[in-house]
Amino acid sequence: MDRKGAAGLLIATAGALLLAGAGAAGLTRLHPARWLAPGADPAMALGATFAECLAPPADPEAAYSVELGRAAFRTPMLLGGQAARAGLTCESCHQAGRRNPDFFFPGLSGAPGTADVTSALFSSHRDDGIDNPRPIPDLSGPKAALKVSQDPASPALERFIHGQITEEFDGAEPPPAVLKGLADYVRAISPGACPPTARRSVRVADYVDEATRAVRAAGAALDHRDSAAAALMVEGARWRLGLIYERFDDPGSADARAELTAADLDLAAALAAIRSTDPKAGERLGAWLARAPGWAAILRREEHRSLFDTGRLAEAAQRR
Repeated sequence: MDRKGAAGLLIATAGALLLAGAGAAGLTRLHPARWLAPGADPAMALGATFAECLAPPADPEAAYSVELGRAAFRTPMLLGGQAARAGLTCESCHQAGRRNPDFFFPGLSGAPGTADVTSALFSSHRDDGIDNPRPIPDLSGPKAALKVSQDPASPALERFIHGQITEEFDGAEPPPAVLKGLADYVRAISPGACPPTARRSVRVADYVDEATRAVRAAGAALDHRDSAAAALMVEGARWRLGLIYERFDDPGSADARAELTAADLDLAAALAAIRSTDPKAGERLGAWLARAPGWAAILRREEHRSLFDTGRLAEAAQRR
């Protein structure tokens, strides 16, 4: 499945691949609920996230690279193949660039928070025929505790990430700037940058921010004459809109869903413009960013009706 095909996953909740863990019928529409460990509290696991431990660089070019990597880290189209079909991203295992103790994917995990990276489920390259899930490492922990050197003078991290994408997940060759950005993003995750409170509530504004940051990164990529990176950023923004859409399930949320659909269609048009090298593609992205505060305000107004609300999450978890 190439990235153009993977784009068909967006907005509509992609055909369910494996409905895991949570088991609550009211939550299985949510992609993260599909790899939630049995016994985990869905309202807690889906209503909160780790706080990001990011130390962004001051240099504008370095900051641009980190933003490319940060958005790609949250984009299933980066990985391709079965992972893209399932909606898995790097962040699915490394929540906010850290870890995910509630991650459980049937056929891939053993205990919660583990994954078998040499499984045929996702890879035709690294299958070793052995069920050997390992704990997912915390990228925000001490650098010395991680198995791959993050020394900027060494290409080890870039080689490792490249192997994860193209071999562990059978993904397409990533744009060079995106591969560099992923390494720069991981290097910018620092235990010294962790907020005092490890976890925080998930709000619709967070998801909107992820989408708008990805679109800004797309615009910056176009400024760098890198249409491949720009296209991946827009795909990531559209994916984030889809994750918002699936949480607005209340019949009274029609306005929110209509706004999200319109925003997605605008991004789809921008993506087509990027792929056709339309010189107006950057203007389309700028216009989308200019409109975003208007529809974001509607989403915030309707947030209490959505599955961003922890009370509604708890109610949905109880429905069978």
